[in-house]
Amino acid sequence: MIKYFAFIHIILLITACFTQKIDTSIQTPDKVDYSVMLVVPELDIPWGMAFLPDGSLLITEIKGKLLQFKNGITTEIKNVPEVSARGQGGLLDVALHPDYKNNGWIYLTYSSPEGTEKGANTALIRARLKEGALADKQLLYKGSPNTSKAHHFGSRIEFDDNGYLYFTIGDRGDHFENPQDITKDGGKVYRIKDDGSVPSDNPFSDAKGAKQAIYSYGHRNPQGMARHPVTGDIWTHEHGPQGGDEINIIKKGANYGWPVICYGINYDGSVLTDKTEMDGMEQPLYYYVPSIAPSGMAFVYSEKYPDWKGNLLIGSLKFQYLERLVIKENKVTYREKIMADIGRVRNVKVGPDGYIYVAVEGKGIYKIIPSK
Repeated sequence: MIKYFAFIHIILLITACFTQKIDTSIQTPDKVDYSVMLVVPELDIPWGMAFLPDGSLLITEIKGKLLQFKNGITTEIKNVPEVSARGQGGLLDVALHPDYKNNGWIYLTYSSPEGTEKGANTALIRARLKEGALADKQLLYKGSPNTSKAHHFGSRIEFDDNGYLYFTIGDRGDHFENPQDITKDGGKVYRIKDDGSVPSDNPFSDAKGAKQAIYSYGHRNPQGMARHPVTGDIWTHEHGPQGGDEINIIKKGANYGWPVICYGINYDGSVLTDKTEMDGMEQPLYYYVPSIAPSGMAFVYSEKYPDWKGNLLIGSLKFQYLERLVIKENKVTYREKIMADIGRVRNVKVGPDGYIYVAVEGKGIYKIIPSK
């Protein structure tokens, strides 16, 4: 009986997939009008990237190394916080304060073992880079409690146009406990001030027992986040189970449904939920069936790529390519493979020089160079 319902659910998902996303199946162009160049070689799992004003590049390696690449030389930054480098945990994202030139603040997320419980949870710190080491370290947020589960840490960092900092923590593998409960960390997008304090207008700042830093909830494992350069909106994507990866525009106080509604099923083929929509829960801007295992996210508005202006880039871990999505009126109208079969794409950023940089596991960081 379970297998029967799983089969019916799969049929419904496939039908919904083609109904919603007609004419947006992934394309692999016969010809490409760009080349790729490996600019930072010999990296293991490069998770985060941040471009410094001096032309160097900060890179997080998931096993706990913070690297600085400049003029062809890679050096390791000292005094990085201890990480629980297990499963999907480790040193995760890195971002610069919008006024970095004046205050020097660097922000990092990582799986932190600190706390009374065994295991780890996602933490956010800020620090300054001085003489090749992190200094002035300040813990801004630490998810709790720790758990021995080694997956769904999130985590991405992004600033909005008002200087607020957003970061993500995955559901930590407790999807029936965390995502729908605003008194618990996990399965959330958080918004804080740059010093770690909570804005007074956060949606749950006055709710009894709530984690006041929460900005939205009902997420599974968001590993992509980007600010839209035109609208200023914060966009995310997150891993679904088997099917149901999502792209979302984050709204204040909104519930994105996990695990009550979902377009995927469990990895063993059983039905997680028979609901794909419900009153009071947000529908994704776009969802993937099958899952692509998305990681990294960036909007293209650089003049280096005039034909891609306004497009969204998302990396695929599962199918090992960079995806380009054309979006019109918040609807995906076209999908295309970029750098097909390049490897597990972990991150993508548009650098201050206008070029697109792509981090690939086991290889390094590539630069996409237009042919024209």
